[in-house]
Amino acid sequence: MSALGYIVALLRSILFWIAFVIMSSICSIGAVVSLPVSHHATRGFVRMWARFHRLICRFVLGHRIVVEGAMPDIPVLYVFKHESAFETIEQPMLFRWPAVFAKEELFSIPVWGQAAHFYGLIPVDRDGGGKAMRAMLAAAKAALANGRPLVLFAEGTRVPHGKAPPLRSGFAGVYRLLGVPVIPVAVDSGLAYPPRRWVKRPGTITYRIGETIPAGLPREEAEDRVWRAINALNPPEALVEGH
Repeated sequence: MSALGYIVALLRSILFWIAFVIMSSICSIGAVVSLPVSHHATRGFVRMWARFHRLICRFVLGHRIVVEGAMPDIPVLYVFKHESAFETIEQPMLFRWPAVFAKEELFSIPVWGQAAHFYGLIPVDRDGGGKAMRAMLAAAKAALANGRPLVLFAEGTRVPHGKAPPLRSGFAGVYRLLGVPVIPVAVDSGLAYPPRRWVKRPGTITYRIGETIPAGLPREEAEDRVWRAINALNPPEALVEGH
C-alpha cells in the first residue's frame, strides 16, 4: 500500500471506529434495557448493530461483500473460517437468530456480555470440564429445537489469511453429540479486515459456502472435509502446509 493509500485507510479507519464504538454502546444498552419489554426488541437491537457495521464497512472502509452460494436459515451446524472479528459481527445479518458459540470470557464484558447472554449466544468454557460441556450441549440442543442455526468457529481463534491450522478437538465432540449436518463456510476477511490491527483496508470480502456434510461420518473424514472447505479461499500451498 502506498503512503497516500495508507493515510486514506487510516482516516477511514478512525471514522469507522468512532462510529462503530458509539453504535455498539447504543445497541448494547438498548438490547439490555428492552429485554423486560420484548425479546424481539432485544434481537432487533442486535440486528441493528450488525446492519450498521456492514454499512460502515461498505461506505466508510470501502468493503464489497460477496456471498458465493446459499446459507439457509435452518437448524444445522455452520462452521466458519475465522480470520477476523468481521464474520462474528456479521452473524445477525446472515441469519435471523443465530446461536453462536462464543468464548466464556466475552460474557464478562459490561453491558455487551449481558446483551449476548439475553440474545442466546452459547458460552464455551474450555476449562470448565464435563459440567461446562453438558451445559453447552444443552444450550445448543435447545437452540436447534427452536429452529436456530448453530455457528461455530472451529479453529478456536482468529487466524491470519493464508494460514490453515487444524480444527480444535471440540468440533469433533460437538459434531458427534449433536448429530446434525454441517455447512462449512470459507471467508477471506483477514485481507481487508486484518485481525488485531485497527487500520482496515478497502477490498472485497467473500463468503464461499461449501457442500453440506452429513451427520454421522467418522471423525477423521468429517474434520478433513470441514477443514478443506473452510480454507477454500486460502492459497493452495496453505492446504499443503496445514496438513
